[in-house]
Amino acid sequence: VTKVATALAVWVATEEEAVGLDEPAGPEGSTVRHLLAHASGLPFEGRDAIAAPGTRRIYSNTGFEVAAEHLAAASGLSMATYLHEGVCAPLDMASTHLDASPAWGATSTVADLIRFGQELLAPTVFDPTTIDRVTSVAFAGLDGVLPGYGRQTPNAWGLGVEVRGNKSPHWTGDRNSAATFGHFGGAGTLLWVDPGESFDRATACIALTDRPFDEWAAEALQLWPALSDAVLAEAG
Repeated sequence: VTKVATALAVWVATEEEAVGLDEPAGPEGSTVRHLLAHASGLPFEGRDAIAAPGTRRIYSNTGFEVAAEHLAAASGLSMATYLHEGVCAPLDMASTHLDASPAWGATSTVADLIRFGQELLAPTVFDPTTIDRVTSVAFAGLDGVLPGYGRQTPNAWGLGVEVRGNKSPHWTGDRNSAATFGHFGGAGTLLWVDPGESFDRATACIALTDRPFDEWAAEALQLWPALSDAVLAEAG
């Protein structure tokens, strides 16, 4: 779930006015907002755009790397530093580090990500209006492929987090509301936050493994919805 951590650092930077979401970044016509919403036109890997910005939802590691480069150029701080100082230190996430790509190169612990999830449920570092804005659908109506689950019409995303919407099939459960947002990752990880009908029923779920998301991926993609439904049933 490195991309979510990277996105949080950018969210902090926007509150501090170090960067703006509508600043040009990436291919011509793209902005920071496009990059975080997988709408810049950049491919999964590579710097040559394969679509015009704002026309398709293309899941892109490169987009997050370009967003990190833009933040570093604007602020004079690396993404790793901005993440540590702006997110991890205030939330006492001492075991979370970005050591490689801002698209996939972070390490963390369940204990740290509990604090991470609590911040998304009840912001203390962020202004609550920021959380509402960045976890709402950006560039509504764009179609695209949800990794592991095929083409979704539409394929809703916020700024660094996927939004469940009406997607089917999906890695969250039948009990999850359409407003659920989060991410799953190639290291066998998942993080979702479900605000429910009102935030007094809000719930977060976190799972980490140290198994590469390869031969057991198909099984996990079937089991995660059941896990999500069980968590929400327990939460009441």
